[in-house]
Amino acid sequence: MNKAELVEAIAARLPTTKVAASDAVSSIFIEIATALKKGDEVAIAGFGTFAIRKRAARTGRNPITGQPLKIAASKAPSFRAAKKLKDLVR
Repeated sequence: MNKAELVEAIAARLPTTKVAASDAVSSIFIEIATALKKGDEVAIAGFGTFAIRKRAARTGRNPITGQPLKIAASKAPSFRAAKKLKDLVR
């Protein structure tokens, strides 16, 4: 399911237009991204938790030459599914 299909499903389920559903979906994504950028976690009960994970600096290898290279520390968004969601998809 992509964003357009999600918007369509929400518009069909609720008494609203596709434009309003699209605005709602976009707003949710923006708010999650904004919270993560500030370093906050976003926990949605029964669904899961969005958070930022820190990756330590490490040494990797160039797959072509085999030479070692330094990979800088970074941050990456992560999602941890709630038990209710895990049970639902099993």
